[in-house]
Amino acid sequence: MNYDERAIEIVTDYIREHLDKSDGYPTFEVYTVWKSKVLQNWKYLLSSTLFDGMYYELTYNGDAGVWYLDAYKKFENRVIK
Repeated sequence: MNYDERAIEIVTDYIREHLDKSDGYPTFEVYTVWKSKVLQNWKYLLSSTLFDGMYYELTYNGDAGVWYLDAYKKFENRVIK
């Protein structure tokens, strides 16, 4: 199994499920921002080219063979000095 491809596929499917159907289907890409492997587990942070402020956290549990998806909305980005 290619975990990178599977992670992008999971997020792409999630986005398509949650698009407003009245807006049609925009063209977009999903990309990996960060990933890490610890023992048999993978953690991914992904985003898309849509201007919706969303990002996605995926965790693959290698013992159970299951994925967990968390979807987040970015509300603000501040520089604090």
